[in-house]
Amino acid sequence: MSLPLLFARRYLFSRSSHSVINIISGICVAGMAIGTAALIIILSVFNGFNRLVSDSLSEVAPDILVSPTKGKVFVPKGEAFEWAYENDDVLNMSEVLEEQVFISYDGKQALAKAKGVDNVYEEESPLKNHIKDGEFILRFGDLKKAVVGMGLAYNLGISPRFLSPIEIYYPVRDAKVSLSNPMNSLSEVDVRPSGLFSINATLDNELIIVPIETMRELLHYENEVSAVEIRTADGASVQKVADGLKERLGPDFKVLNRYEQNENLFKMMRYEKLAIYMILIFIIIIIAFNIFASLTMLVIEKKDDISTLKSLGATDSLVRRIFVMEGWMISLLGLAIGLLIGVAFALLQQKFGFIKMPGNYVVTSYPIVLKLTDILWTVAGVAGVGYLIALLPTLKKTENQ
Repeated sequence: MSLPLLFARRYLFSRSSHSVINIISGICVAGMAIGTAALIIILSVFNGFNRLVSDSLSEVAPDILVSPTKGKVFVPKGEAFEWAYENDDVLNMSEVLEEQVFISYDGKQALAKAKGVDNVYEEESPLKNHIKDGEFILRFGDLKKAVVGMGLAYNLGISPRFLSPIEIYYPVRDAKVSLSNPMNSLSEVDVRPSGLFSINATLDNELIIVPIETMRELLHYENEVSAVEIRTADGASVQKVADGLKERLGPDFKVLNRYEQNENLFKMMRYEKLAIYMILIFIIIIIAFNIFASLTMLVIEKKDDISTLKSLGATDSLVRRIFVMEGWMISLLGLAIGLLIGVAFALLQQKFGFIKMPGNYVVTSYPIVLKLTDILWTVAGVAGVGYLIALLPTLKKTENQ
């Protein structure tokens, strides 16, 4: 054991007469422990909510989305799509045709995003697991049906138990607007609601899913699609498939993985987590100033010991390291206690979910995901703050004793 560490440990744990200093040190240890535990717990809860957002996106956003670089539509034919279709890493491929439309239902109107999908999407989409009313059916014989987001359905009064059709309108391409009868400039299709789904507020308020044949009829297309959605098999490399498609399709197409499809959202979540980390570290810095007070008083109280050490040949640097080490040990002790509390709490909440979510949500308890990277960043941040704060009262005090 080094000499500075030996003295620091003795000063920290000895039962001496400086009870006020011990009380301040104890308060500092408790404060650092609470700050560390809060950092671990809050970051883990933030991870849990991020996981919920990512999982909800996975129900709608495919692993890979292929869309044209220029224009709105394309015909999905060629060697690249044949390669993807035969690739063992590809679970399924769906053709979709999306457009902003105007819908009317029983006298109420709204703008919506209509998404036309093929049979593969209808059979394989995980969206069917989020149906809250009715069922996920888009084709019933010759009858065309639709599933609608809960928010949009609520605003328009749509129910799968009602017989009224949903009327979907879109301007006829390349047609001149007739001022005498504007309806002649609109293309219209009717669908019957079969089910209502709920994923997140944005999609619930704008999305309606219909057969792709219905969308082609509305938009006057034959075989065109706006995108091809690809879902990969379990354990497959999404990036490997995406890179293969990029190489074969060239610059005329965009090939986006799930992160790239929602790049702004994922960036915002990362920045929010960084902001939370910085705010909590700032709080820990404020708490750590108790170390400054404790060490300042200790240096003054130990001036006789400092004089004795210097008379025995100790340098100012050695004496300074003793008190820096003690201040750092206070923060490290609080860090260790806080880590135990924070990790234990996170694991217990993750397993038992004893803290419940208020209101009526999909999850009943607060989601929490403990990550090793968060623990490492917490250790680095708290230990670094403790060391820097411990340096401050020793820079001049020990030299002046």
